[in-house]
Amino acid sequence: MAPVATQTMDVKSIKSLAESPALCSVPSAYAFNINPNDEADPNDPEFAIPIVDMSLLTSGSPDQRSKIIHDLVKICKEWGFFIAINHGVPESLMKGMIDACHGFFSLPDEEKEEFKSGNDVLEMFKYGTSYNLALDKVLLWRDFFKVRVHPEFYSLYKPACFSEVSMEFSKRTREVALEITCAISESLGLEPNYIHDAMNMDRGLQMLAANYYPPCPQPEHAIGIPHHTDHGLVTLLIQNEMNGLQVEHNGKWLTVSGAANGFFVNLADQMQILTNGKYKSVMHRATVNNKATRISIAIPHGPSIDTLIAPAPELLEKEGQAPKYVGMNYKEYIQLQQSGKNYMKSTFDHILA
Repeated sequence: MAPVATQTMDVKSIKSLAESPALCSVPSAYAFNINPNDEADPNDPEFAIPIVDMSLLTSGSPDQRSKIIHDLVKICKEWGFFIAINHGVPESLMKGMIDACHGFFSLPDEEKEEFKSGNDVLEMFKYGTSYNLALDKVLLWRDFFKVRVHPEFYSLYKPACFSEVSMEFSKRTREVALEITCAISESLGLEPNYIHDAMNMDRGLQMLAANYYPPCPQPEHAIGIPHHTDHGLVTLLIQNEMNGLQVEHNGKWLTVSGAANGFFVNLADQMQILTNGKYKSVMHRATVNNKATRISIAIPHGPSIDTLIAPAPELLEKEGQAPKYVGMNYKEYIQLQQSGKNYMKSTFDHILA
């Protein structure tokens, strides 16, 4: 085998590395072993992924809505993850967003590099490979970009179709996320707008984050994104026809598959903090394959960056509990999660009361 560049400075994108004719094994800088014994049997009823029919929340009968909200209690406690169907976002728009992201990743490396920036998650946009090349102990088998789309809307200016598609997609997914947070508020016995108002979601941080995972010659020896939780309240995710998202449930890793027009929905850290640990921020990761490129698009929704997040006093009183977490400003929490000392570790350990 001809030598393949493994040093950080040599790799501009995983796409260009994966397309190298010399590549027939995973370079040492990317070496990551996945234990197949940790993976769940998707046919085991214990690992049947919950499905939430959004149409019953928005236009169902009062009894149908009540049942969904009742079901959400168990889903949010035990899984922190579900698939949302009948959500009202057109399948053509979802496919258009994936196509636009594919168009960006297909640009020459030099053009994509125009969007490189620092490591501040709050920047307007950011393009890169792996996670943070200054911190990564193992390089990740992915390229990515992130764009801030709320409270101010920003967009990549390449490819030409991107801005129009991403604006409509961001708006429509925000409507779904806000409907979900209303239902979660009600499932906690709170007013529907409680989370929206307490978290200042009218000014809330929303990102559009796309990941590109090209085929890998040894997928069991590389990782797209290692295990982590998200820092916001709730994240929506779509993907092309390739699976790769895995969620942790009952100590096992389950590969998620679902309807092409569904949203994968995971609860994130601020929801766990707000509910004092009652609802779960789900651990998840992205695996790779040796067959075809996977593209995923995550749309994290969070509080406004200046909001102080702490367990909701109304819930503490109702449940007769002391707070498990100390309050922290959301921007500070994000910076803590992405700092070198906290790299790929749980941030909750730093805010235990």
